[in-house]
Amino acid sequence: MTRGRWRDRCVAALGLTLIWVLLWGSFTPLTFIGGLLVAVVVLIVFPLPPVTYAGRIHPVGLLRFGLRFVYDLVIASAQVVVLAFRFGHTPGSAIVAVSLRAPSDLGLTLTAEALSLVPGSLIVDADRERGVLYVHVLGVSSALEADRFRGDVLDLERRIIQAFGSAAERRVISSGAPS
Repeated sequence: MTRGRWRDRCVAALGLTLIWVLLWGSFTPLTFIGGLLVAVVVLIVFPLPPVTYAGRIHPVGLLRFGLRFVYDLVIASAQVVVLAFRFGHTPGSAIVAVSLRAPSDLGLTLTAEALSLVPGSLIVDADRERGVLYVHVLGVSSALEADRFRGDVLDLERRIIQAFGSAAERRVISSGAPS
């Protein structure tokens, strides 16, 4: 096993141990050791596939992503509240397929997670091979609104790639061409 693989497993074990300690609500040597043992067993029984990450974290892109994500959360929450309290109105919804431009495993996952955290949208399916996310969207009732949402998702993907992407992914995003 390579040195990088051991490092990844140690990071995963420490992360799972931290979650274990947080779930117990107190840090004691016993909870730490117990969490570490559980983490090792989990990683042996359910081994994680190797994840390649060719990028690096870009602080300016991360700041832009974080600020816009908080803004999107606030706006989407307000929109869902308005839809929920509009009596006599049935909000439209749709399932929108979005082909990502730089569909690496990490980019696809981060985009899907960010979309699912924003109220009013939920990932229904993800086609990893083709790089397509299928998103259920609340408040969409026309093809024009679906296209606008698709553009919003591609903008979210761009911000994520600018924050975490590799040089090749950043080139694909900046050129605007699909991969």
